[in-house]
Amino acid sequence: MRKIVKNLVVFSMVGLMQVGLFASAAEAAAPRPGDPPGYEHRNDQHQRDIEKEKERRIQEENRRHEHEMKRRPHESKRDWHERQEREKERHERAIYEIMHRGPR
Repeated sequence: MRKIVKNLVVFSMVGLMQVGLFASAAEAAAPRPGDPPGYEHRNDQHQRDIEKEKERRIQEENRRHEHEMKRRPHESKRDWHERQEREKERHERAIYEIMHRGPR
């Protein structure tokens, strides 16, 4: 008899814990009462706008980088290679900034 009661108590507690976990997850997923209708949609649209802006800035940086990597008239090979090294580092920093810092 004691074993049955003990099992009943343990399984009841486990069941209550699961209900509590599911209730808190459902509460977190539900929109808050103060949020206007369609709030989630605006948030998704905002995220897409940020991604588009990042893509545009990356393309712009890549065009600038490509232009800077070309050899200029009357530039020695040594100067050109030094400038290329500086430009590679600058380009990597710029791409990192765009990807991790977000929009300007």
